[in-house]
Parts: sequence; C-alpha cells; structure tokens
Amino acid sequence: MGDENNKGRVCVTGGSGFVGSWMVKRLLQHGYSVNTTIRMHPEKERDISSLRNLEGASERLAVFEADLDRPASFAAAIEGCVGVFHVAHPLDFEEREAEQVKIERVVNGAVGILQACLDAKTVKRVVYCSSTSAAIVINEETGGVDVIDESSWTDVEFVRSLGIFGGPYMVTKTLAEKSVLDFGEKHGLDVVAVLPTWIHGPFICPYLPDSVSIFMSFILGKKECYHQLGRTSVVHVDDVVRAHIHLFENPEAKGRYIISNVEITIEKLHEFLSAKYPEYKLPSTDEFADLKRVTIPSLSSRKLVESGFNFENGLQEMYDGAIKSCKQIGLL
Repeated sequence: MGDENNKGRVCVTGGSGFVGSWMVKRLLQHGYSVNTTIRMHPEKERDISSLRNLEGASERLAVFEADLDRPASFAAAIEGCVGVFHVAHPLDFEEREAEQVKIERVVNGAVGILQACLDAKTVKRVVYCSSTSAAIVINEETGGVDVIDESSWTDVEFVRSLGIFGGPYMVTKTLAEKSVLDFGEKHGLDVVAVLPTWIHGPFICPYLPDSVSIFMSFILGKKECYHQLGRTSVVHVDDVVRAHIHLFENPEAKGRYIISNVEITIEKLHEFLSAKYPEYKLPSTDEFADLKRVTIPSLSSRKLVESGFNFENGLQEMYDGAIKSCKQIGLL
C-alpha cells in the first residue's frame, strides 16, 4: 500500500498502551506516518515521552486525544489515513466497573471508530486487536476440543454463568469483535481481526503491562499471578505487532487470525527460568504444587502462518526483553 519510503498515514488507537506503543514504533520503522490516540487522564498528564522519542517520531508522528466514551473524538486522528489499527481497550482485571458499562463503552467505541473510518473515505483496511479470549471454547462441550482455530467463538452466556476471574473481559472482547466484524460486513469496510494470546516481552510504555507482570511473576515474586500460568500460551509483543502490519499489507487477508507461539505449563516455565536466569531466586515448586488449573485447548496459528507470516521470537527473547525493560523502569 504505497511505496517503500512513504507508505502513507495510518492511525493507531491506544498509543500509550503496551501493544499500541510498540505498534507506533514498528510502523514508524516501516516508513509509515502515524497518528496515534491517547486517553488523557483528568488528574495527571500522560507521560508520552516514550512515543515522542521514537525514531522518526519528530517528522512522522502526530498524537491526538480521544476517548472510547466519545467515539466521535477519534475522527480527527482517522482523517486522511489509509489504515487504522484499533488497539485501545480498557483493561480492568480488577473489575471495578459493571460488565454492562464496560461492554457499552468498548462496543460503542469500536463501532464509532469504524464509522469514523467510513466517513473518512480514505481507509482501505481496519486491523482490530481482539484476543484469544474471544475464541476460547469455554462451553459445555469443551471436553471434546483439542485445538481451537478461527471458527471457534467464546460462549458468552456460559462464561457469565461460571463467574470466573477475567470473565467480563472475555465477554467484552467477544462481543466487541463480533460487532466489529458485523459492522465491516454490513457497510463494506475491510476489517481484519487479530486474536493474540497472552503477550510478553519488552515494553516502551512507562509502566509494567499486566500480561508481562503475570509472566514475570516468578522473578518479581507475585504469587497472586501463579494461577494464570497453570497451562498457558504466550506470544512476543513484536510478533503480535508484526502480524498486525503483515495482515494490513497482505491483500488476501480476511476475517480472524489467532496468534499464539509458545504453549507451556507452569512446571516447564519454572524449569526454563531456573536454567536460563540463575541470578534470580525463584520460588520452590511446592508453592504451586496444589494450583487449581484451567485446562484450555491448544491455539492454532496455522491460518496466520499460511498467509506468509513468520514468528521471530521464542521464550528466550520474551524474557530477555522483559527483564531489560523491567530494569529500565527500576523493577529489577
């Protein structure tokens, strides 16, 4: 889409977040001009120096204020863009807000952003960052499923009935992705959804991202996160961002794409970290011996790989990057 040196202008929503900021960095490196949106905090100035200091930012990055509560606020950032990467999503694992309030904000926000893309008349494709929590077949029949692919959708009512940790997040992501794909189909807007699993690795945002915190829990001594690691899958942030760009640039891309690279159990992770990073004192394996586990089926990234995408980072790169970033913000 455009020549190598100037690939046109694209918009990234949620540019101050973990994935959004890495995406801004990568798109600038790929020769795009980037508009990004951040949500200003009423009490404090958002620190966006990490974005301003990126290579190419002074010439090709514009930062806009926008809020999912006011979808029309995204119009200025989307105007004149050839593509939009919708990454912004309120992460509220503590579940301070009622599920319904969150659903309305996320769904109306996403649909409002797509409406702004239609109105702009320049947007060729929207790449929506969903989550594998919209495809995990947690339903009565899960027992029979070994591998999950893009045909799988989370059973929202069943998740609600379980009342599990992170349930409202799964519900919100599922309903938002459905609305985004439906809107695209109904209005002839080209929308592709990317469904990453847990994301790990280096970060340029000035805080520790939630998913990195979970995978760093052995090293940072966060026992409360162990239950997330029973048997899980994880992918490097750079692979997630590169997959978004690959799917934006690939004319054949259509529908949903799962992105998951490493599947691991808590025991194997403990073994890996003990061998690779002996300088950190890890907890004894007794501390998670009685862990209550949620067994989820394997996630298949076959569709993404068959579209020509290559994973470039494994567990070692994820931890090397995350440890370096944690040191930079004084956590290690």
